[in-house]
Amino acid sequence: MQITGLSWGSRLLKRVEFPSAEMLGPEASVDEIKDLIKRKGIVFVKPIFKGGVGKKGKSGLIGKVSDIAAALQEKERLYFAKHPSGGNAKADGVTFEGAVPANHEVYFSISDSTVFRAPTMTITHHGGVDIEELPKDKIKEIPFDPLTGLKSFHIANALEELGAPSEIISPLVQNLPKLWTLYNNYGMNTLELNPIRMSPDSAGRLVPVACDFKCSFDIDDPAWKRLDLPSHLFASDYSEFEQEINQLRTYQGQSDVFVINEKGTITAPTFGGGANALVTELLGERATISSDFGGNPPYAKMLDISKIVFKYWLKQSNVLFIIGGKANNTDIYETFRAMANALRGYFQTHGPVPIFVVVGRGGPNLTRGMAYMKDTIESLGLPYKFFGFDSAMSEVVNYALKVDKWMEKEGRKLLKEKMGI
Repeated sequence: MQITGLSWGSRLLKRVEFPSAEMLGPEASVDEIKDLIKRKGIVFVKPIFKGGVGKKGKSGLIGKVSDIAAALQEKERLYFAKHPSGGNAKADGVTFEGAVPANHEVYFSISDSTVFRAPTMTITHHGGVDIEELPKDKIKEIPFDPLTGLKSFHIANALEELGAPSEIISPLVQNLPKLWTLYNNYGMNTLELNPIRMSPDSAGRLVPVACDFKCSFDIDDPAWKRLDLPSHLFASDYSEFEQEINQLRTYQGQSDVFVINEKGTITAPTFGGGANALVTELLGERATISSDFGGNPPYAKMLDISKIVFKYWLKQSNVLFIIGGKANNTDIYETFRAMANALRGYFQTHGPVPIFVVVGRGGPNLTRGMAYMKDTIESLGLPYKFFGFDSAMSEVVNYALKVDKWMEKEGRKLLKEKMGI
């Protein structure tokens, strides 16, 4: 669940009174755009992507205009633009953002660090670029205690060690701690502003102004729901499958999906963010979807999710790969019962399909859940292999890949003959 850009980012920043560039949305009238250009001189036209897509500037998807005719031309060019490196990402509108005059640009982020095992501030006064391009001596990464939060002295010490200009330190020290409030109060696991431009106010004092925004949320933390963000905001694309699944996000439990390969041959309903990252990476283009259905979904929701997944992907798949780590609170029996019943329902409605089922899972009611899944799979005449909580997930993924290759070579044909298809 990500948000990029100021279309929604500026609304979040207002909650903690952090300044951001003046912005108009896609509904802005010609007169409003004219007025913004008159006051700011230069306006940037940026496409709005669902789900969060970065590097728009490098992809030629930011327009820089100084008159209304050029602004409207850029609006037409970018309103439904496709991101060349964002898969099937397609824009849905544009923003008009007033230029912010400044001599200094700052990069700032807060994230959950797996290195320090603590929230970590990353800061540099060499902002406006990809952070990966900077040498290590120009960046400071400062872990801090989440109980006490990000303090002014963390920022002051980091900037002084970096040799930042003295005139930018005081306004940053006063304003950046506000971002910890935003991060901590609303369930974020990443918050990034790049660049923050240090712009003079009417009295000549420098003020940090956010000119771009990026954040992602920990979906297991219900604090993000207090923001009342619309569910469609996190849909990564307009495919019917993603839209159907992501509508279920508003209910208990997670339901995040992304189409990896429309011609993939392994469909892997996955439980847990860690499992999702590993499975997606190892399966590669053989996967139809990337998914995270964790969060202890109730039976009814898991049944709905499974019906949608099977409707779109089961027919073309060689392997149904149900995989997740060892759960702490997810009832394995409830999720497996729902998936097994959805699989049986698919066969009753659409007829049998030759598919190999691979399962790897751990957690509460595992034995009962696997027994129910086993009985269902055997009644449908499908081959299967189950792995328990003591199996390494990477080995289970590699097994699914081997099965997929075997099914592709000869297994699918043999299974069709056996099932009389």
